[in-house]
Amino acid sequence: MCYDVSFTVNIKQLSDYFPDLIFDDQIEINFEAAIHVVGHAYGNHPIIYVSRDDLKLHCRLMEWGVIPFWIKDESAYLRQRATMLNARSERILGDEKSYWYKIRNRRCLIPVSGIYEHRAIKGWKKKVPYFIKSINEQIIFLPGLYSVVELPDKETGELIKRYTYTLITRAANKVMSQIHNDGENSFRMPLFLPFELSKKWLQEDLSNDEFKAILDYELPSEDLEYYPVYTIRSAKERPDNKLKNEYYEWDKLPALGEMNP
Repeated sequence: MCYDVSFTVNIKQLSDYFPDLIFDDQIEINFEAAIHVVGHAYGNHPIIYVSRDDLKLHCRLMEWGVIPFWIKDESAYLRQRATMLNARSERILGDEKSYWYKIRNRRCLIPVSGIYEHRAIKGWKKKVPYFIKSINEQIIFLPGLYSVVELPDKETGELIKRYTYTLITRAANKVMSQIHNDGENSFRMPLFLPFELSKKWLQEDLSNDEFKAILDYELPSEDLEYYPVYTIRSAKERPDNKLKNEYYEWDKLPALGEMNP
């Protein structure tokens, strides 16, 4: 699955891809923190979607990790929320009992400059993180689904409308299978799309065949750039003082596909 992303571009650059995009007033981004966005922090991320109020394209902050619209007590739902960070593409149309099927028409895009994924190596105690980005585009627009829920403010009790989202994953391509090669959700990757398909994902009039074709799309391995980085899930400073998403040379790191667990 995918729980670690990076967004290191000026948010106004989104207008280069979507000229009519409306930015909501509440958008503020800490770009130092955005170099590594962790799903389990349930933090805010700029999300592109078609507003149901004016049917125009908006960008607003939404929380990563869907909260279903029927939830009344957020604290009781917290443990389950970890399972709502990602949505398997196979369930969106294929499982009519799933929440993803219920919100299948609440489609959105998650702009990232890249993602992090961990590789297990036989004989190594710790996994090696990799940074993965597009060879062709500075920004990847990952497809997702969003949900809206009203929950009481913890201090005032006033009902507040909360926007939350999930990131869609699919079976990994060859190179992502070699990187994400271990764990409960191994051999998965985000549903990477070329930009034209990302735009199509937001169309209100998608037919079932078009919908399924997008969910079934597999980005070729050669369209991805990838390299190892230093440990990302630690407060420990990088010994070379470089940024989290920059290349790091691990001693005796075997080539991809070798020494799998």
